[in-house]
Amino acid sequence: MVAPGRPTLAQVVSRYADACAGQFGITVPQRKVCRAITTCRTAALGGQLQVCDDCGSCRYVYHSCRNRHCPRCQTRAKEHWIDARVVELLPVPYFHLVFTLPHRLHRLLPQHTRWLYDTLFRSASQTLLTFGRDPARLDGTVGITLVLHTWAQDLSRHIHVHGVVTGGALTESGKWVSAKRGFLFPVRALSRVFRGKYLQALTEAHEAGLFRSSAWTQDAAQWKAFLADLRKPEWVVYAKPPFGGPAQVLAYLGRYTHRIAISEQRLISVTADRVRFRVRRGADRSERKVLTLPGTEFLHRYLQHVLPPGFQRLRHYGLTASRCKQDKLAQCREQLQVVAPPPKEPESVEAFWLRVADVDIHRCPDCGGTLRLTASLPPARGPP
Repeated sequence: MVAPGRPTLAQVVSRYADACAGQFGITVPQRKVCRAITTCRTAALGGQLQVCDDCGSCRYVYHSCRNRHCPRCQTRAKEHWIDARVVELLPVPYFHLVFTLPHRLHRLLPQHTRWLYDTLFRSASQTLLTFGRDPARLDGTVGITLVLHTWAQDLSRHIHVHGVVTGGALTESGKWVSAKRGFLFPVRALSRVFRGKYLQALTEAHEAGLFRSSAWTQDAAQWKAFLADLRKPEWVVYAKPPFGGPAQVLAYLGRYTHRIAISEQRLISVTADRVRFRVRRGADRSERKVLTLPGTEFLHRYLQHVLPPGFQRLRHYGLTASRCKQDKLAQCREQLQVVAPPPKEPESVEAFWLRVADVDIHRCPDCGGTLRLTASLPPARGPP
């Protein structure tokens, strides 16, 4: 819920979308996101008319757009997703790792966005599974959840996946093997294997003719130099301290899984030609500053992070892969001598709003009486 008077992303889109399209161009998926954000919770999507039993005052409640790029529609989706994950967590330590693509690869965007993101997921997951199955390490299958983020605090491109990995593995014989205390896999070795897998996929895709849309990728010398530049540096793989337990894992997932490029709480002002917003900088991200961008540049940066249609930015591998998680997790619990937690009952809309916003949606804000649904409102025609 956004406080009255605070700037919103819908205001940014409404004010700068046309100018942004003229200056940078807007794709069809990006245009759909713009429309969803500007029509969210407006008469354009329809809604309900509620009338108070006591004072007769009317209240119009409009539908949400439910678009995953809309800042107003993520909280409830996040809550539902987390509730479903409760039954999948094991009573073991979990580790947090981050795999980042070098900025040099941004040259292949936006023509090959889906391929770059898919290959990032595939390379990171294969790297973790390979290390888990190494007989010198855990000699088994680990559980992995990967979440794609494509932005930095200033909305520039920073493509990376956050990984939550079980601190142990299930062997082929059905035995649970725990990781060493406070340590999962060596980061430098992870980085080099990750780089090797990604570059191998990149080379094979080029040989198959995937990157023909750009002239420089068809020039043998330029492509060779491009690959050489990618092989030189160490690729960034970052291991954060392990989580203390399942409760911390859920708290982390709640912060990261349904996050979008910028929340409306970070917006300070939207003027005729500028947008001011808060950013965090520094190694520990404790330094807070205010950044000002031209409105069209701000919107262009935001729309860079619109995902391809149907793209899954949350994926599970190993023990939590959809095709085998029920059986594998049951084996893990048997080895750990624990029972599965009971499924969490879905929270009602009424309870959700009361908990997150301290708002009783059935109580009249004017007199405290009871609001009754009296009519359904069809979507309004024309612009919102």
